[in-house]
Amino acid sequence: FSLTGKEALTHFPSLGPSTSSAQGKVHVKQCDLLKLSRKQKRLCRREPGLAETLRDAIRLGIMECQYQFRSERWNCSLEGRTSLLKRGFKETAFLYAVSSAALTHSLARACSAGRMERCTCDDSPDLENRKAWQWGVCGDNLKYSTKFLKKFLGQKRIGKDLRAKVDIHNTNVGIKAVKNGLKTTCKCHGVSGSCAVRTCWKQLSPFHEIGRLLKLRYDDAVKVFSTTNDAVGHSELAGPQRHSHSPKHPASPRPTDLVYVEDSPSFCRPSKYSLGTAGRTCSREGNCDSMCCGRGYNTQSRLVTFSCHCQVQWCCYVECQQCMQEEVVYSCKQ
Repeated sequence: FSLTGKEALTHFPSLGPSTSSAQGKVHVKQCDLLKLSRKQKRLCRREPGLAETLRDAIRLGIMECQYQFRSERWNCSLEGRTSLLKRGFKETAFLYAVSSAALTHSLARACSAGRMERCTCDDSPDLENRKAWQWGVCGDNLKYSTKFLKKFLGQKRIGKDLRAKVDIHNTNVGIKAVKNGLKTTCKCHGVSGSCAVRTCWKQLSPFHEIGRLLKLRYDDAVKVFSTTNDAVGHSELAGPQRHSHSPKHPASPRPTDLVYVEDSPSFCRPSKYSLGTAGRTCSREGNCDSMCCGRGYNTQSRLVTFSCHCQVQWCCYVECQQCMQEEVVYSCKQ
């Protein structure tokens, strides 16, 4: 499965009102449009609603990645992504993490929204979900989502080389980021707003919060190498020692650390990994010096139109004037 491919740009056939047989054929066709392994295609065909959910997850991951890196030299563009995924950069680590997080988040939401046939609301034993359903709320099913995702990605069958371990680790960081954002939401019911009856359900954090957390993990990513653990007899990831009192023994990365194996390019000039930063807009007080890589930036003035002097008119509409103001735009030189 291409975690960060261009499938998000593909328009799927519509599942409009039709017979169940026709809908089944459309579902199979949707699965075939995605870049999936043979095993993943079988799972997709057996799970009506999964193809749409995968498509939504890919789009969610790409949009969040581009939002978090909108002010960076590498802005998570689709250009060069295939080449970048073959390397072990910090950016590759973020792509794996944000993609697995988007898949986990989208699957859990699809279950609670009734878009998946084989899962429904969260069924945590400590929550009264049947009562919650009566009040029109439904817990996000993270338990099913994470279990299915690990089966779908087939992590147990991936090899033991360094890159495979790094990719699995970063994938799990994304899943954990979604788990950490799961919270219990409660609603009170009773006479005059009293809390005589309380209904609770599980709810995921907005995906922007998860994206922001993963960006912080990217900023503090740990460079790792492979070392042999004599106690268990197999290789594992190791990074720089965090505590100076034990300098001889490398430290294992924490489960929440994003990890990488090679230093990133500058992303200043066009390459097989990105289009470079020429022509990118920047903030003169903020990131122009960094984004433009010392080449300098162009300054351009333009007039923008916006609504102003708005007033509410009786009864039911707002009347605005159109104002113009000059705006200065800064963009990186070639």
